[in-house]
Amino acid sequence: MTRPTVLRRSPVLLALCLAALFMVVPFLIVAVNAVKSPAEYSQHGPLSLPHGLYLDGLKDFWQRVDYTQKLVNSTLISGSVALLATALSVLNAYAIGVGRIRGRTWVLAFFVLANMLPQEALVYPLYYLSKQAGLYDTRLSVIIVFTVIQSAFGTYLLSAVLGQFPREIIEAARIDGANKWQILVRIVVPVSRPTLGVLLVFFFIWTWNEFLLPLVMLISNDNQTVSVALGVLQGQRLMDATMTNAAALLGVLPAIVFFLVFQRTLTRGIAVGAVK
Repeated sequence: MTRPTVLRRSPVLLALCLAALFMVVPFLIVAVNAVKSPAEYSQHGPLSLPHGLYLDGLKDFWQRVDYTQKLVNSTLISGSVALLATALSVLNAYAIGVGRIRGRTWVLAFFVLANMLPQEALVYPLYYLSKQAGLYDTRLSVIIVFTVIQSAFGTYLLSAVLGQFPREIIEAARIDGANKWQILVRIVVPVSRPTLGVLLVFFFIWTWNEFLLPLVMLISNDNQTVSVALGVLQGQRLMDATMTNAAALLGVLPAIVFFLVFQRTLTRGIAVGAVK
């Protein structure tokens, strides 16, 4: 790399480093305060380093909200939504992008409109329908709702991707005797795997961070997710500063771990999309 090229890229690299610093520093502050005793927090403030590891805040929060059960609920709901929404997005996009159904422009416009609807407008209809169906206060109701919501975005994105799928490959498969399902499973899905991996990661993280609909749909303590437990407990004002930071750390840490585990999948999918 020549010196002029390095000089041209230096401002960009500096801006990216500053942006990364602004994103990492708040998380580090929360992590430090989560292992700091309330006395240290009161005396030295949130920016001081702890003199030792104070884990009572983490333990108290874990026991108070039954964090193990909340973690299982959030993982089950987010994982199920990620898998089901990705599968539903593939089926919808295959019909729209490859099958070229009639009125595909209006269908895509419908999915775009569905993405623009605020969740506040969906609260009462979903509450009423879940009551009528006998699914209120069940994890299945939240899984169904978010599968439909997330697949609306996935369908819109994959339709654009599959709309550019090489028709020659599909025609060759049809000549060889492959039916529509075989083309989908053996050709379209393997070729689109990087994009599907990106959707899978995004759907899991988005569902994990959802608060309003789970708050309305899951009222039992045994069915609540991590985000709902955090909001309810903080609303009761039963936590000191140390426990608040411990709660924030435990609430975001699983999503960060999931992102780091599938970071290569996400990077590969974005890189493939950029090359295309």
